[in-house]
Amino acid sequence: MDVRRLELLRELADRGSVAAVAAATHRTPSAVSQQLKVLEREAGVPLTERVGRGIQLTGAGEALAATARQIATAIEAAEALWSEFTKLPQGTVSLSTFPTAGQMLLPGLLTMLDDEPGLEVVVTDHDLDRPDFASLTPDYDIVLADSQGIPEHWTRDGLRAVTLMTEPFDIAMPLDHPLAERAVLKPTDLVSEQWIGAPVGYPYDKVLDGLAAATGRAPRVVQRIMDNLLVERLVAAGIGLAILPRYTTRIHDSGIVTRPITGIPAERQITALLRADRAERPSVRRVIELLELEGRRVSARYAHPAHRR
Repeated sequence: MDVRRLELLRELADRGSVAAVAAATHRTPSAVSQQLKVLEREAGVPLTERVGRGIQLTGAGEALAATARQIATAIEAAEALWSEFTKLPQGTVSLSTFPTAGQMLLPGLLTMLDDEPGLEVVVTDHDLDRPDFASLTPDYDIVLADSQGIPEHWTRDGLRAVTLMTEPFDIAMPLDHPLAERAVLKPTDLVSEQWIGAPVGYPYDKVLDGLAAATGRAPRVVQRIMDNLLVERLVAAGIGLAILPRYTTRIHDSGIVTRPITGIPAERQITALLRADRAERPSVRRVIELLELEGRRVSARYAHPAHRR
């Protein structure tokens, strides 16, 4: 079987449609379909089946796509091994970030690249309307993602997940709120409050789920806002309390204070997601190493109250 046709099958498994594969590989849909038919003849069994106006992989197609991922990973590993004997990590690495991860990790990462000749990182920022970071991995070498724990679907289909750091969540409230007098909050302190929530499914929103489980009362969410700066302004105006990340929330001259909460999980993991074959590239591996280093530096720096924003 031709490796390039196997790669097209793998792309179809990851992207879900012939049109998406064609756009990503700079082919026409008919050319992609033709190559997949050739691969099907080589395999001797149906690899796709029509569903409505599109197609999906058969069981045999899924199995062969998994094999294609293993082959791609092995090829990248072989090339990486050879590169270690011939040159330093170099080339362009594409990276997708969401806003607060970028605030914490990118200044240090991009500064460290001054000492990495020939290595370049091209950044694209995304503020997803749903926390579906895995869907970005076909288009970027590294995808920065946040979650509470590592979702199972992140490690399916050959994805690698590298945890870079953990960031605590705090309760944000106006300066004159009665709870601001307390050093640490318990779930029972918050049962009568109203909330500026995050979109459903976001890590912040899962803390509110934890509050509901701990108190037996669903929090009263009056607004759901994705942009943390806007959330801070609404909290300062007294519209409601909010769950916000400790290291990137602006508490100086913002009209709000933050307090930690005990008794429920209240933190998120910042993770690098990437395809297993791309994880074998020396350039990608080096950027992951630098991100891990910066994650440790950020955690140590922001753990000191004087450095909180």
